[in-house]
Amino acid sequence: MSDTQSAASARLVSLLDANSFVEFGAQVTARSTDFNLSAKVAPSDGVITGYGTIDGSLVFVYSQDASVLGGSIGEMHAKKIVKLYQQAAKMGAPVIAMLDSTGVRLEESTDALNALGEIYRNQVLVSGVVPQIAIVCGNCGGGLSFVPAISDFVFMESTDGKLYVNTPDAITGNNTDLID
Repeated sequence: MSDTQSAASARLVSLLDANSFVEFGAQVTARSTDFNLSAKVAPSDGVITGYGTIDGSLVFVYSQDASVLGGSIGEMHAKKIVKLYQQAAKMGAPVIAMLDSTGVRLEESTDALNALGEIYRNQVLVSGVVPQIAIVCGNCGGGLSFVPAISDFVFMESTDGKLYVNTPDAITGNNTDLID
């Protein structure tokens, strides 16, 4: 797995059989093309992808790492997830998504939006072919909230899991400060 033990990698270790995880795309990093941004260190571009076993059965799994760019979805982040869905379809194995993200990486502009659309597309393509399980481990908002909606089964972590389309702060009545 990636160099440091993050919450994302700890989730994988606790879910999968011991020593069964094989990571792919570990060397992939963010590719910011808009707004003249300087390159940031982004190990695995905020998502760990691969396959392993649960009780000896093959599963494909990805775990978003909120400690890297907020786990936000950018072009390369999404390409790793799309590849995972394609491999799972070839093998006929379930996909488990461990979601913890601030949403789309705005600084990547339309590349990030297109990338999110590719995730949806591949989810729909494997629907009815392989089981899709979503686990909301942290924030899962905006466009990302459709990933669990398209999945077959959805689980939420009881204390940290948050699933929403609009941020709670954007809804009138959810904060005490009103601006004239």
